[in-house]
Amino acid sequence: MSVAGMSVSRPDGGMAYGPADFVADTNVSRETVDRLSAYAALLVKWQQRINLVSARTLDDLWRRHMLDSTQLLALLPAGTQSVVDLGSVAGFPGLGLTTLRVPEVHLIESDQRKCIFLAEAARAAGLAAGSNPIIHNRRIETVSGFNANAVTARACAPLDQLLSYAQKFLWHDGKALFLKGAAVEEELTAAYENWHMELERFPSASDPTGCILRIGQVRRAGQ
Repeated sequence: MSVAGMSVSRPDGGMAYGPADFVADTNVSRETVDRLSAYAALLVKWQQRINLVSARTLDDLWRRHMLDSTQLLALLPAGTQSVVDLGSVAGFPGLGLTTLRVPEVHLIESDQRKCIFLAEAARAAGLAAGSNPIIHNRRIETVSGFNANAVTARACAPLDQLLSYAQKFLWHDGKALFLKGAAVEEELTAAYENWHMELERFPSASDPTGCILRIGQVRRAGQ
């Protein structure tokens, strides 16, 4: 299976997907794996106190979260300098992209406890000053718009609502990258009632039932 040229294998016999599989599929550096491993360890520790991800995904953390997030790197616009991640929660996909050295990543999360986790995770991953994500402890609708090359989101809101959130960040040739599941067709039908957009769809490398929507030229119907 592939996403934008990335070849992704599926483990046989139900064996766990781990860091070695992730390296084989993504060809990232040892340094990046070490950063993500520290992030993963902190996630498991904090999950015992607050709900950051679905508990049933922890046994497949490297596929369901790390691979799920980092597959977006190949789909970012060429020369991307800034990304806005909507409803970051545990940092997927935004913090995952930060570990891959996307220069400026804004994580928007309204829950203060989760923002504290995001800051701790950035430190645990050894992100140096100047490469840390910018954390906005606010509701998405209260953050003033600014120009970003891309807007990302996973499990944040239906597509119609996501486009409303994302539009104020998608100036010029910006792209939205949204990870979506089995309900994507229903969400697209609802969104097309209110929005015009240029849409591309890519299969997910981490979820055979999922896909990635890459969307540009977003404007409300009637405009």
